[in-house]
Amino acid sequence: MENGLDTFTGNLNKWGNEGIPFVFLVDYKMQKPLAWKLTDIHLSEIMFDLNGFSNQKRKVDSFLGDFSFHKSPISFEEYEPKFNHVIGNIRAGNSFLLNLSLPTPVETNLTFKEIFEYSDAPYRFWLKDQFVCFSPEIFVRVSGNRISSFPMKGTIDASVPDAENVILSDFKEAAEHATIVDLIRNDLSMVAEKVWVERYRYIDKVQAYDKTLLQVSSEVAGILSNDFNGNYGDLLLHLLPAGSITGAPKPSTLKIIEEAEGYERGYYTGIMGYFDGINFESAVMIRFIENQNGKMVFKSGGGITALSNARGEYQELIDKVYLPFNHIPHVVY
Repeated sequence: MENGLDTFTGNLNKWGNEGIPFVFLVDYKMQKPLAWKLTDIHLSEIMFDLNGFSNQKRKVDSFLGDFSFHKSPISFEEYEPKFNHVIGNIRAGNSFLLNLSLPTPVETNLTFKEIFEYSDAPYRFWLKDQFVCFSPEIFVRVSGNRISSFPMKGTIDASVPDAENVILSDFKEAAEHATIVDLIRNDLSMVAEKVWVERYRYIDKVQAYDKTLLQVSSEVAGILSNDFNGNYGDLLLHLLPAGSITGAPKPSTLKIIEEAEGYERGYYTGIMGYFDGINFESAVMIRFIENQNGKMVFKSGGGITALSNARGEYQELIDKVYLPFNHIPHVVY
């Protein structure tokens, strides 16, 4: 394990150059990045399954049994001033898209390890005594000289009548998605010589234990320069923090986030990923539960634009507090 941004960046560059497989984490503020050679990872400390690149077997088809899950979100009265601070800055022209997130205390009879083992999500990570993450969102994928990013913006309960058309025709959601795609396209332009939108606003299904969610994604792609040479540390430095969980323009939006949220994101909305010696893949650490002095805290959020309303954004923040389980016989609330 390696600490410090300079050491982290140097190691990822070196291991990428030499084709040495590794796994890594980068926190939101890039203050505590971690990287491990694959050969140095111990199951007792770290478990991961990053889109099939894993050091353990899934249990999503196993029988979990009854479990309890209770969330205690911030009240709307506490949320509204934070939302108003963001909207005020948007109207003043200081930002035009901002991802506002907040912590929600949760209680469950499950351990972090059990949540990791039974979660049905493409990107999962368990760090002993610290957190569990089960994310649906790719950050960047590198294969050969091609880099791709997959921003995800727009969520709706699949049980809503005609849900797919509702979310795709929602003007506010469409504007928010267009903004984040443009931001990601600009970000990739810092590291790629050619950038284009490969797919625009397609639907992904995300399974929660009590519902199915539809989320809107796009794919932005580019061609890395011939002298890239596996410098994954430098690549991440140019791209972080991720645009999909900050907003645009980044510098002023980051300042507003700090003012409005009033808590530390930590590894939430950071990046997790791997290099298998040939391919590099990473994910945004959303859908995230942290250990805070023995208590579980679920961190969640959503994008705010000039067209947002406080009640709707407040409900989205709560809806994103869930466990992505299948085959569950009963949940005790």
